[in-house]
This record gives sequence, structure tokens and C-alpha cells, in this order.
Amino acid sequence: MRWCVFKRFIAGCVCALYLPGAVFATPSDSSWERWFVSQIKQHPDVIAAEETMNSIMSMAEGRERPLYNPELETEFEREGQDNPYRIGINQTIDWRDKRAVRIQQAGFSRAAARQAFELTLQQEMADALQALIEWQAANSQSALALQQEAQLGTLLDLVTERQQAGDLGQVDAELTFLSLSQRLNATAQAQVQLKRVEARLRERLPDWSPERTQIPEQFWPDVNPEQTAAWLDAHPAVLAARYEWDVLQQAAELARRETKADPTLGVNAGRTDEDAVLAVTFSIPLNVRNNFSAEARAASQEALSAEARYRATRRRQQRAIEASTDALAEFQQGYERWQSLMQGRGERSENLLEKQWRSGDMSTTEYLLALQQRTEGLVAGIELRVQFQLARLDQLLQAGQINAALTQLKR
Repeated sequence: MRWCVFKRFIAGCVCALYLPGAVFATPSDSSWERWFVSQIKQHPDVIAAEETMNSIMSMAEGRERPLYNPELETEFEREGQDNPYRIGINQTIDWRDKRAVRIQQAGFSRAAARQAFELTLQQEMADALQALIEWQAANSQSALALQQEAQLGTLLDLVTERQQAGDLGQVDAELTFLSLSQRLNATAQAQVQLKRVEARLRERLPDWSPERTQIPEQFWPDVNPEQTAAWLDAHPAVLAARYEWDVLQQAAELARRETKADPTLGVNAGRTDEDAVLAVTFSIPLNVRNNFSAEARAASQEALSAEARYRATRRRQQRAIEASTDALAEFQQGYERWQSLMQGRGERSENLLEKQWRSGDMSTTEYLLALQQRTEGLVAGIELRVQFQLARLDQLLQAGQINAALTQLKR
């Protein structure tokens, strides 16, 4: 009776390995998405990135405003009984329309800041999702280690009973005992690894609980390789580099216009002796000793450097997308083949091995070795599953589509 109950326990755990979504009861997809995004946005790194973006937005707002403020000018004298005075306003004219360039530059700065924040947000999401995937794997391996430990403990009791009945010798009991002692160490290591991953997960998602562990299946979309080309130019890193190039192009144009001085016009009125005075003034700096051409040349060279960085970023991201797509195809093929090979064999192999051992067709040594191989096969399935999910997550990250995948959960 005890062995039958234990077999049902093992069968249930094996079914859980084949059906990951059945391990935990999870909330609806949209509820999970809202919870996950809210947790990510509370992370200090995300808050810091958002405030950096807000700072750039404020600076861009300042760049859109007029360059020159009016200047109030007054003069007061005392000459004997007379008190001549003058008051006027001077205004420098943006003759080269530098403000238009600064407005364009501000727009590109905002766009670059948004993409930089989006890149940080997607990276934080990827780290949290990776922690969830690793926790699922560590939890499955921990459960499997506990199962094997319990199985070996039950087997030791059966071996002892059969030894007392004269069916088995002392060597069989010693081999089972040694296998169980080895499994105790493996179980302890699996439990420690589970706790470590859980601590990392709670750092990323403070309100995490096992009920929130299962990532909805809808998050893992089937990716068409042809889509990756369209995603390349929409990737936050590529867009941020492109907008940074645009910002520096505008900076180069602004530096070129600043090589020409802007004039200042003034109007003032006052009184001298008993006569009223009205005057118009005009002034302009003479860029004779320094025409600021070196600064303009440096700004142009910086824009060329930004263009090269953009092209390098785009090329690097293109290769990263291609590599992640190839890796995903390999892991997906391996995992699907493992599922096909192991479909229904977990419980059948256990029953077959037990039957062979009970009938005496298999020695205890062979039985223990077969159980170990069966466990290694199940562990390989866990590792293939986690590598497959991590490969798909990496492809979504390299393609800049993590937010898009999460948005699908709202539908």
C-alpha cells in the first residue's frame, strides 16, 4: 500500500514536469501583466532611469525657449542743478534663427531619452522574467531531488524487508544506503539553489509569491524570422543611437550658425538739461580675433562620430537578433524532441523497472543505475525547458519586443 501511494505521488510530479502550467494556479493573463509591470516600475533602477529621462525632458523644454531676454538699461547723472537721465531696452535678435535648430534638437533629445528609458525598462523586465524562469527550473529540480530521496528511502525499506525474507543479500541494502546518502547531498544543494534564486527573484519583484510564478503561455509568441528585420530599426538601442546622432547633427548646425554674431537693437529715452532725448542703438560683435570655426568643426566631427556609433549599434543589434533566433531554433528543436521521446515514458519506465526488479530479472545495482538514468533524463528535460524559455526571452529582448509581448496579455 505504501509503495502504491508513493507511485501515485511520483506520477503526479512527472505530470507536473510535462505540464508546467499546471504546477501553480495562476491569475488571468491581464491581471498577471498588470502585477508584473507595476512591480518592475517600483524598482529603484527603473525609478532612477525615469528621473534621468525627466531631467532630459526638462532640459529640452528649456532649449525650446527664446535665446535672448531683453535687457533693461538705465543711466542717471548729476550736473550742477540738472539731473540728466536715460532709460532704455536692448534686445539681441536671433538673426540666424538658432531657436529653430534648438527646437529640433530638443525634439530629438526627448525621443532619445524615451528610447534610453525603454531600453532600461526592457532590460529590467528581462532580468525579472529570467529570475522567474530560473525559479521554476530550480523548483522542479528541488521537487525531483525530494522525489528521488523519498523513492530511495522507500526502496531501502523494501530491500530490508526482502533481505529479512532471504530474497536479497546485505550488498543490496548497502548499495541502496549509499545511493540514498548521495541523494541527501544532491537534495540539500537543490534546496539551497532554490533559496538563492528565490532571494534574487524577491529583489526584482518584492510582492512575488509562488502563485505569481507561472508566466502566461501567451507571452511566448511564435516568432517569424522575417519579422526580425522590421524589428531591428524599432529597437530602443538602435533608435536611441539614431536620435543621438540627430541631436548632434543639430548641435553641429547650431555651432555653424553661432560663428555669425547676432545684432543687438536698443531704444532709450531720457532728458538732458531741459531737452528730451530719444535714441536708437545698434551693436554687433566683431568676430575678428575668434570666429569660432574650430568649435563648429568639432561639433561636425562629433556628429560624424555619432553616425558611426549608430551604424555600429545597428549592426551589433542585427547580429544579436540573428544569433538569438538561431539559438532559439536549436533549443526549441531539442526540447520538442525530448517531449516527443519522453511522452508517457516517465511513469511507464518506472513501472517497468520496478516490475523487473521485483521479479528478479534485474539486480539491485542495475535497478539503482536505471533509476539514476531516469532521473537524469527528467533533469535534462527541465534544463532543456529552461534553456528554451531563456532563448525565447533573449530573442524578445534582442528584438526589443518584451513590451509588445506583455501588451498581448491585455487582450
